[in-house]
Amino acid sequence: MRVFVAGASGAIGTRLVPHLIDRGHEVIGTYRSSPEKAEHLRALGAEAIALDLLDASAVRKAVLDATPDAIIHQATALAGGGFSRKLDKTFAQTNRLRTEGTDALLAVAREAGVSRIVAQSFAPYRYAREGGMVKTEDDQLDPNPAAGSERTFAAMAYLDKVISDAGGIALRYGGFYGNADDALLRPVRKRLFPIIGNGEGVTPYIHLDDAATATVLALELGSAGIYNIVDDDPAPLREWLPVLAAVLGAKPPRHLPSWLARLMAGEGVVRMGTQARGASNAKSKRELGWTLRYPSWRQGFVAAYGSATVVGRKLNQR
Repeated sequence: MRVFVAGASGAIGTRLVPHLIDRGHEVIGTYRSSPEKAEHLRALGAEAIALDLLDASAVRKAVLDATPDAIIHQATALAGGGFSRKLDKTFAQTNRLRTEGTDALLAVAREAGVSRIVAQSFAPYRYAREGGMVKTEDDQLDPNPAAGSERTFAAMAYLDKVISDAGGIALRYGGFYGNADDALLRPVRKRLFPIIGNGEGVTPYIHLDDAATATVLALELGSAGIYNIVDDDPAPLREWLPVLAAVLGAKPPRHLPSWLARLMAGEGVVRMGTQARGASNAKSKRELGWTLRYPSWRQGFVAAYGSATVVGRKLNQR
């Protein structure tokens, strides 16, 4: 297929493009303004197009000119973002990409007769904080997001709905990891990422390479609807955070009482650390025939960051 990848220069996009090409697909990938990103996409074997996904007329022209058979929406503005009481402010641009950007892609897809659409969604922290600790795609989402995160949760829910209603596929990825400069690493090395309260909030993770593999399979084999793209081992904060710190050669994480974390960072962070539910990948493995290279973050953290331990120690000494 000719595949139009919006956001091809991002963290998952640059992993996805080679997987698509290896499978025999032609890739037209978009980037935002940087000549270096364009060169990188071309080096990966893709045609590179500068595009602002929030410019609907530009999106229409780019897609119609590309004449794709399929569209993959991976555009976000997450660099430097984090979870805090100001989540909606931090994620404002990404929320627009997940609403306005999605609408622009769906509109031109209808015009161009493109029915194969895959879009990036998100699994962690979204499922209702009741019942079992690991949820499937059919389980209820949290009906009451913490103050300051309502717009962000609404944008993700909007994307899930409009993509599914259009016959497309929304991929609820776990927390991405696998880049040497992942935003999570520095605070863990500096002991600025604590275990909050009982630390029982569950996070589902996914290595970027496994996420890319699953995305290609979803494009080729998936049915309309939602898939959790996470590893086999959703785990509580108190379990995965000390392991990551050890892999990075950092000191063990500190512990922070819930009441203090609430004062410092807000209710949303406390819920993530103490009540968040994980996600099951059973549907994705069953329907897509997906085999993970890193079934657990336990192996994945070591593979991704083990070689960075010496660098991390140097950073800690500064």
